[in-house]
Amino acid sequence: MKKIAVLLIISLFALNNLKAQNNYNIYFPNNTDRNQKCQYFIQAFQQKPKEVTFGIKREGDKLFFEINNKKWFTQLFKNNGDGIAVDIVSKTRYACNQETILKQQVKGLLLKPIYAKQLRRNLKPSQNKRFRTLVGVIPKALINNDLEFNILFLNNKSFCQYYNIYNLESYPWELLDMGVYLDSLTYKSKKIISNKDKFKTRYKTLTFTVPFKKNKAEYSPVDIKPMYDSLRLTNFNIKTIKIKAYASVEGSIKRNLELQKQRGNSIAKSLQSFQKPNIITEISTSENWVEFLNDIRNTSFDNLKNLSKKQVKQKLTGSYLKQLEPYLKNHRKAVIILELQKKDKYKEMSISKLITLFNQSVLADKIKEAQIIQNSIFDKIKDKVSPEAFKKMTIPKQKKYSTLLNKNSIYKYLLNLRMALIVTNELHQLEKLDPNNKNIKYNLMVIKFFLWRNNALKESPKTFKTSIKNLKKHAISQDLIDRMMVNFHIIKAEKNMRKREYTKKDESVKFILNSYKKFNLSNYDYLSLAQFLTYYSKTGDAQKLLDKKVRDVTIDENLLYYYLNLTLINPTLTKTSAYRTIMLNAINLNKERFCKLFDPSGKGGVTFQLLEDEYLRKTYCENCSK
Repeated sequence: MKKIAVLLIISLFALNNLKAQNNYNIYFPNNTDRNQKCQYFIQAFQQKPKEVTFGIKREGDKLFFEINNKKWFTQLFKNNGDGIAVDIVSKTRYACNQETILKQQVKGLLLKPIYAKQLRRNLKPSQNKRFRTLVGVIPKALINNDLEFNILFLNNKSFCQYYNIYNLESYPWELLDMGVYLDSLTYKSKKIISNKDKFKTRYKTLTFTVPFKKNKAEYSPVDIKPMYDSLRLTNFNIKTIKIKAYASVEGSIKRNLELQKQRGNSIAKSLQSFQKPNIITEISTSENWVEFLNDIRNTSFDNLKNLSKKQVKQKLTGSYLKQLEPYLKNHRKAVIILELQKKDKYKEMSISKLITLFNQSVLADKIKEAQIIQNSIFDKIKDKVSPEAFKKMTIPKQKKYSTLLNKNSIYKYLLNLRMALIVTNELHQLEKLDPNNKNIKYNLMVIKFFLWRNNALKESPKTFKTSIKNLKKHAISQDLIDRMMVNFHIIKAEKNMRKREYTKKDESVKFILNSYKKFNLSNYDYLSLAQFLTYYSKTGDAQKLLDKKVRDVTIDENLLYYYLNLTLINPTLTKTSAYRTIMLNAINLNKERFCKLFDPSGKGGVTFQLLEDEYLRKTYCENCSK
């Protein structure tokens, strides 16, 4: 296989530099000549609606050109000499044992062009309202290689446009979390990229930073007691601990990570000593390259940022190490994220007894106690949804019980979105009992968002928008209304996109860009909003949204990797020392995931052709080469 790869590289060198017979009589104009030869094509691509997408799809050894807009396709390929040629690129081109990568117009094996008449004749409907036409077959010698497929667009047999195919990771986004009113306004504690998280009614998180002295690993309960005492005042138990332990960058990486693991276990053990319920613990360790590179910027040690990690470690000895100690001492620490759960005095009681006790409390008008019991019931049934449990809870349809009725209804919706219409009707009836209750009105509006987005609510955008603004009359904060207005425009953009009303869609996107800074965003909100902007070709705005977040050593892993997907294709950005810091942060968080970014685009990577960038290739080979 290695011999085949070498022969292939040699043949490609001949193809591109000697322009032998295998260029299929394609004319490769210089920059000046291209403006004249390709005037029509250049204009067509400049005027291409950003909603038009295309690419190469592989099925076995066959390659198809796919596009979602037949009209633009037929307008582009109108003359006999207009066509497509596929450039098959192998990852062997970027082997780390090669000192440099030859810069070539065609990077791999050029297939025979397919011209307009054949392209149009073979264009057939495909899945998801797309169209496709056969443009080539992969040679047997390459069939088992890691491959990518670039497109040469030809105008009158002249090379005019060269397209790389990038696989930027994206996901179906969600609306910004608007929360719901239970006992108070409650948000989802949802993790990024998780379809299994349940709604959490009484959890909250706290974050602490604990510094470490050099070479110290053990912590006694006395060291941690002030932190725990502050928690005891809130009447919460610790449900989970996530400890991110960071070592300063000098010394053996193996020793550093072992020490950090010991530190993390020591903290977890100390915290566990203060409570009986077991604490679920997750510990991750890494060297703190992020803060090291941030702190030495614009200092006398600034030159270190241009060295490899191995070279930096070699310098950090003796007196030089002592000079850097004022910085390094701040890098030895653990960031502790605690998920807290309110103590539940009814935790051991069965759900049948809880329901009996709840009904007795309601009958005795002990409403506050009934609310506490109601929360315990919710915790019992959240993993095994049983509508029967709700039916057995007896709550009179009276105004004084509206808080209990509201909680029961909205919790049914949170556990099962298919209950949306039923819960909407329940809340409408409850609204008649208690017409000025802001919690009921807000919850009703939250569910209407779900129904409107899924076309189960026949309401015009104008009417829906007015309903949101009317919440202000019922003492709903402007912050919550602003968040709802962003969600309104997210849905409106989706609806206008489906109708191909692009101008109206752009107006909604513009509103979102001008509004999201008005309120706080969770990590999940950041990701959802970035995905939304990327989908609507606002990649630069998505990058700007995340810029500050990704420079923090405690950044959420999924948020950081989404940012990398957005920015790795920007060669101006990737060459900066600041970007190297971001990449090292990603490597520390999940090295395997970082390396997979450079897998073939058809196998989940962004594209291995990013390794054309010598700066990225250097980082990749330093950390990912086996």
